[in-house]
Amino acid sequence: MTRELKRVSIVVFLMFVALFASTTTIQFFQADNLASDARNARTIYASYDTERGAILVAGQPVAESVPTDDEYKYQRVYPQGPLYSAVTGYYTLGQGSSQIEQTLNDYLSGTSDSQFLEYLNRLVTGQNPQGASVELTIDPVVQQAAYDALGSYQGAVVAIEPSTGRILAMVSKPDFDPNTLAVHDTQAVLDSYDALLAAPGDPLINKTINDLNPPGSTFKIVTTSAALQNANLPIDHTEPNLARFALPGSDQTVSNAGGGTCGGGDQVTIATAFILSCNIPMAELGVEMGEQPLADMAKAFGFGSELSVPMDVSTSVFPRGLDDAQLALSSFGQGSDTATPLQIAMLSAAVANGGKLMTPNLVDAIQAPDLSLLESFEAKELSTPLTSTTASQLSDLMVQAVDSGAATNARIDGVSVAGKTGTAENGEGDPYTLWFTGFAPADNPRVAVAVVVEDGGGLGQSGSGNELAAPIAKRVLEAVLSK
Repeated sequence: MTRELKRVSIVVFLMFVALFASTTTIQFFQADNLASDARNARTIYASYDTERGAILVAGQPVAESVPTDDEYKYQRVYPQGPLYSAVTGYYTLGQGSSQIEQTLNDYLSGTSDSQFLEYLNRLVTGQNPQGASVELTIDPVVQQAAYDALGSYQGAVVAIEPSTGRILAMVSKPDFDPNTLAVHDTQAVLDSYDALLAAPGDPLINKTINDLNPPGSTFKIVTTSAALQNANLPIDHTEPNLARFALPGSDQTVSNAGGGTCGGGDQVTIATAFILSCNIPMAELGVEMGEQPLADMAKAFGFGSELSVPMDVSTSVFPRGLDDAQLALSSFGQGSDTATPLQIAMLSAAVANGGKLMTPNLVDAIQAPDLSLLESFEAKELSTPLTSTTASQLSDLMVQAVDSGAATNARIDGVSVAGKTGTAENGEGDPYTLWFTGFAPADNPRVAVAVVVEDGGGLGQSGSGNELAAPIAKRVLEAVLSK
């Protein structure tokens, strides 16, 4: 009998150990996963018990929660939904969230560690729980200008204040209306979500930070910087001025955009190659320098680095381990080079800021319901890719590119504009990816911008960066300068 009791006791003990282990795992190690699971009905109802904090632009809500008469108590509303969809993202019933709604969910929902005492105080005093508000760096005038200028093109626009890194505009198209995903009808949410997933152009992707494209000639900012600073070449350094360039070790050749040489003469300077945006001299320059100077400069500008704004940014890529043929292509932004529009805007921002690259940021402040400040923006230097001398040389070249070179459609009367276009190939028969990046005023920069048109301007179209992207950037620059 005693032996049987011992066996039973051991079994009961092991059952308690198993129960304790499973409970501990659920309560502590799996708590976050369970809470974020879209199928967790308890969490869904609880998230709507709190008045979710507003997302603000210039003090006005671009996302807010309003009371309802249904079981969810609050309805998420986006007053200018499509205009800010790339920034706010969406907040749905059972399908999760995105962008600021997702990244700063703990503040917006009132569940961050810094809001715990405030949350308890509201419960004790009988007040409704309320999340913190998030004030964005977006300028509504610049955002509207960028949105209107991009029009029906598939692509993105991002504008940065060079001296601080504050993001003034973030537009991605095709856009979407987050109000359609915020309704309290699960089937309607699913239908809208599935339709957006199936829509052409991936409207749910924020193309400013999460879409990678070949940078084309905008990468010549990196190549030229590497030549002047890392390889210590003078700006009047010359390369053979060819109409066709045979890629080393390959039977393929590359040409300049116009099909001829880069201006007149048997030799062409770095300055002329940049201003006229010629591919062959940049390819020759890259092969002459070798991979390391280019890789070091690309890294200094942010290629290969993880970044959040606070949403995670896809990593822009300058490939390593290249042979000379691949290096030649990468030197003018083709090959396996890829970049986000934010990364391309960072190139211009660093040049505009005298060589210092500030960390891009989308959030000015996070404020508790009692108006106390939970977080505030502080400008932070990310890196210093350029000396002031190199930055000044690049700035002069970019001004000349707009004044009389390959970026003339960005000119603004009475204002010195610095810029660089890009027209990147994506494969035979595919439309080009069109770019512009630049800043203004060149002598006292207030804004740096990057524009990408991903589909060459439309079905079957293949325009140029100067033809389509530069005029879009011009309107964004003018919006800042007119303030």
